[in-house]
Amino acid sequence: MKTLEELALLINNSKIVGNPHVKITSIEHDSRKICAGSLFVCFSGAHFDGHDFIPQAIDQGAVAILTTRSDVENLNLPDNISVLVVSDMLKDLAVIVPYFYDYPAQKMRVIGITGTNGKTTTTYMIRSILINAGYHVGLIGTIQIMIDNEIYPIHNTTPNVIDLQHILLQMHSKHIDYIVMEVSSHALAENRVAGIEFDTAIFTNLTQDHLDFHGTMENYLNAKCKLFDIVSRKGQKSNKTAVINVDDPAAANILKHALCRQLTYGVDNDASLKACDVQVKSDGTKFNLQTETDIMPLNLHVTGIFNVYNVLAAIGAALAEHIDPTLICRTLEHFKSVPGRFERIYAAVPFSVIVDYAHTPDGVENVIKTAREIAEGRVITVFGCGGDRDKTKRPIMGRLAAELSDIVIATSDNPRTEDPLEILKEIEVGIKERIGNKPYECIADRHDAIIHAIKIAQQGDIVLILGKGHEDYQILKDRTIHFDDREVAHEAIAGYR
Repeated sequence: MKTLEELALLINNSKIVGNPHVKITSIEHDSRKICAGSLFVCFSGAHFDGHDFIPQAIDQGAVAILTTRSDVENLNLPDNISVLVVSDMLKDLAVIVPYFYDYPAQKMRVIGITGTNGKTTTTYMIRSILINAGYHVGLIGTIQIMIDNEIYPIHNTTPNVIDLQHILLQMHSKHIDYIVMEVSSHALAENRVAGIEFDTAIFTNLTQDHLDFHGTMENYLNAKCKLFDIVSRKGQKSNKTAVINVDDPAAANILKHALCRQLTYGVDNDASLKACDVQVKSDGTKFNLQTETDIMPLNLHVTGIFNVYNVLAAIGAALAEHIDPTLICRTLEHFKSVPGRFERIYAAVPFSVIVDYAHTPDGVENVIKTAREIAEGRVITVFGCGGDRDKTKRPIMGRLAAELSDIVIATSDNPRTEDPLEILKEIEVGIKERIGNKPYECIADRHDAIIHAIKIAQQGDIVLILGKGHEDYQILKDRTIHFDDREVAHEAIAGYR
């Protein structure tokens, strides 16, 4: 609990209207979560204005309001409600919120993973290793939040600074030793991870994505570099390490920002951790892990060269945290899969159906190439591109799918406010450039597209359903509906003749 004045003293040019000594019990941006003594944060977004919810917040027990509006008199607040006025909401919250909750991340070890692809699988691998080493582990990622084995839903890969500090405080209260978290480029650009002292930071790769937000690949890379600036700072804890994929061209820039211990990994280039003699098969992958002092054979259940990189990243993080190498390897050899990541739909049909979250050019290329290596028959690829997102990757993904697949079925992903048919036209431009005489179709209804792909599958084929992975919803112009690729695949298989 802190006073409004204590929070105001952290911010230059802030102003308090009302009682500066009012005691704050929590900081909330959702009026439904307000309790007695809360400070209500009034975000102003494209689709809503937090100021409209002030009456509800006060009814719930809010005692103060945080705003960037200088015309406080126009908010028509009761006399007993204090106001803290700041000039830059996101920047100033990044200072206020971690301080208010006494920097909970400083009291636990924190491993952060950033990169375009591989973050989710890598976090789950690291979590498994740490649990087997006897630690209590919290996970924050694209699929869910986990506190030991308790599962909580999540709406962003990295929550905003208020929600994230709430989560960290809860994890600390439940005696978590390690936090393993995905750190998105959005979160780094918007400083959502403010107040978090990272101990180990991992860079997986950088390929085209999120240009609708960052504008350029240079900006996208610069956002990723921020994680390594953070882990390099002197803090309350010791033993800081950067784990970096040196096969990725962006590694050179990342390394310049990693002013701490460095552990590199790769397949093609010399590295601290190198995968040699890689054998990718339908039921798993084998390789020899070469370190600076030893060679260890690994026999994995996960398949695909992209998973070799994920395994190397997980090993690097675990070694950075001084986990026994034998335990690391034993854990990874028993690791099966992550929901929606090259997830096979098991059923009594003579072909394979695989669901994957791949939604970037690099992700699509990696998954189709892996399927190509293990397929006895054809590769049938079903995929789409999200609406209100980077349009430049649509024809690129179309070209890759056409070049690497035997049959392509373009469909909707999350069209959001865009017309699905217009998105398909942009994808089709790329398909036509590389498809040649191979068949392709554009089927806007994702349900119908999946049903059709499975209907035409033959013995030995692999049907890839890409883009949504673990997601169980689809965002349309006027609503969000329940939609799970895995459920539709099972429906299609049940009707297969």
